[in-house]
Amino acid sequence: MLVTLETFSQITSPIADNLALSALVAALPLVALFLLLGVFKVPAWKASLATLALAVLMAILGWQMPVLMATSATLEGIFFGICQIMTILISAVWIYNLTVKMGWDKVLRDLLRGISTDLRILAILIAFCFGALLEALAGFGTPVAITAAMLVAAGMKPLKAAVVCLLSNTAPVAFGVMGAPITALGTGAAGVFGDGSLDPGTLAELLGQMAGRQSPFMATVVPLFLVFMVDGLRGLKDTWHIALGAGVVFAIFQFVASNFIGYQITDVIASVACIGFILGLLRVVKPKNPVLAEFAQEDEAEKTPAQFSSGAARVWGATAPYLIVVIIFSISQLPFVKTAITSWAGGYTNPAGEKVPGALVFTWPGLGDCFKADGLTSCVATNINLWSLLSTGTLLFIGGIVTFLIYRMRVDTAVKVLGKTVVSLKFTIITIACVLGIAYAMNASGLTVSLGTALAMGTGVAFAFLSPILGWVGVAVTGSDTSSNALFAAMQAQAAHTVWPDSPAHQVLMVASNSTGGCMGKMISPQSLSIAAAAVGMTNQEGVIFRKILGWSLALLLIFALLVVLQASVLVGMIPLPSTG
Repeated sequence: MLVTLETFSQITSPIADNLALSALVAALPLVALFLLLGVFKVPAWKASLATLALAVLMAILGWQMPVLMATSATLEGIFFGICQIMTILISAVWIYNLTVKMGWDKVLRDLLRGISTDLRILAILIAFCFGALLEALAGFGTPVAITAAMLVAAGMKPLKAAVVCLLSNTAPVAFGVMGAPITALGTGAAGVFGDGSLDPGTLAELLGQMAGRQSPFMATVVPLFLVFMVDGLRGLKDTWHIALGAGVVFAIFQFVASNFIGYQITDVIASVACIGFILGLLRVVKPKNPVLAEFAQEDEAEKTPAQFSSGAARVWGATAPYLIVVIIFSISQLPFVKTAITSWAGGYTNPAGEKVPGALVFTWPGLGDCFKADGLTSCVATNINLWSLLSTGTLLFIGGIVTFLIYRMRVDTAVKVLGKTVVSLKFTIITIACVLGIAYAMNASGLTVSLGTALAMGTGVAFAFLSPILGWVGVAVTGSDTSSNALFAAMQAQAAHTVWPDSPAHQVLMVASNSTGGCMGKMISPQSLSIAAAAVGMTNQEGVIFRKILGWSLALLLIFALLVVLQASVLVGMIPLPSTG
C-alpha cells in the first residue's frame, strides 16, 4: 500500500496563538535536558533519551507536525549523528588508542614535558594553539577529543583536561572547518540581507570580516582563563605574560587573516603563528612555580617497541598520528584534489551551493513537503550525504589506517583496537544520536523557530544584547556553529532590519554575532560534553563536566553580549559595510 506523504507548514505561535507562551513551551526540551544533566545528575544517554521523547511529543501534539513526518525527521537526525558525527569521534579516539596500544602515548607525554613540564603552558600550547589548528582542519569535536587525550597523557586530571579543552575550543569555532560556519551564515542570510543583491559568497566575506573584529577579543582572554583553570590566581600571576602573549598573537593574526586574506584559512594562520610564538618564547622565558603532572600514570611492565626508540625516531613516532591528520586534511582542502576526486568519484551540490566531492547521497524518505514558517523553503534536509570521501570522519579514518601502517601493526590488532574503541563509546553513541534527533525534531517542527523568533522580534535596540544569545542557544541545541548559522542567519538579518531599517551595518553585526556568540554555546552542547567525557575516560559523567563548564560559558557569553552592544552603539565604526560600487 502506498503511503501518501503529507504537507506541513511550521506554526510560529501554536500555543494559544501567543508567541511568548509558545517560546516558553518550546524551550522545555532544552531546559529538561540541562536540568537532568546538571541538577539531577542523570547519565547523559538516559537524559537525552527522555528529552528526545519529550521533543517528539511536543512536535506532534503542540506544533501539529504529522506523526510520520516528525518520526522521519527525528530518525534523520539520529542517522546523521551516527553516520557523520560518531564516525569523527570513533576515528579520533581510535587514532589515540593506537598510540596507547604501541606505547607511543608515554613517549608523547615525555616529549611534551620536554617542551614544558608546566601544565599551564601545555594547556595553552595543546588545547588552545594545536586545538585551533585541528578546529580549522577538522572541527566537529575532533579538537576536544584529541587535545583532551593529549593533556591526560601529559598528566592532567581527566576532569580538568575536559573542561580546559572545551573552553579553549571557543576562540576558533567561528572560522572552523575551513570557514564552514561563515559560509553557512552567508548562504542563510543572503535572501533577506539588504535589498537581496549580495550573493552568498560576497556576503560571507563581509560577515567573515565582522567575525574577525569580534572573535579576537575572546581569543585574547581565553588563554588567561585556561591558566586560571589549571592553577588559579597563582597561575595568572606566574604565566599571565605568556598567556596574554598567546592570546594577542592569535587575535592579531585572526583579525588580519579574516579581513585581508580570507576567512577560510583564518584559523590555520592564527594557530600556526601562535604555536611558533609559544615555542620561541619558551626558549627565553621560564614561568615560576611550574604545575607538574597531577597524577602518576602507571607504565606497563612490558616495554613496548616505542620505548626503545631514541632521537628523531621518538619524535616521529609520538607525533606521527597528529602530523598525519594535519597533512591529510591540508591535502584534502587543495582545489585540484577536490576537482580530481569529483571527476573520479562524482559528487553533489549541497544546500550552500558547494560541490561536495566523492559523495554518496540519497533522498531521506517520509518527509513529504515540509515548509518553514516563511512558507518558502524546506524545513528539513531531504538529501542525505551518507558518505563522502572528503568528510571529516572519512579523513580521520584514513589517518588511522596510515597510523597503524606506519607503526607496523598487524591488521587484526588494529581492528581489535577499533572494536574496543566502539564498545567504549557505546553510551556516547546513544547520547549523540539522541541529541541530533532532538535537534532535527525541534528544527523541523518549528520549536526552534518559535524560540528564536521570540528572542529576535519585538525587543527593540535590546536585540543587540539578545542576538549572540540566540546564537548561543542554537549551538547549545545543535552542537554545531554551522547548523546554528543555517538555522538563525535569516532571522537575525530580518530582526536587525526591523530594529534598524536604514542600517545595513547593524544587519552585518547581528548576523555575524549569531556565529561568534554561538561559539560560547559549543562548550555546553551535550554533543561536546559527550565527546569530552569519552576522550578522557569519563563516560556517563557528562553532568559533572557540564556543572564545571556552565559558569564559564555564561560568563563569556555575557562579556561578548556587552561587546556587541558597544559595537551596535558607540563602536559602529568597527563594522565593515557592503560595497556600494
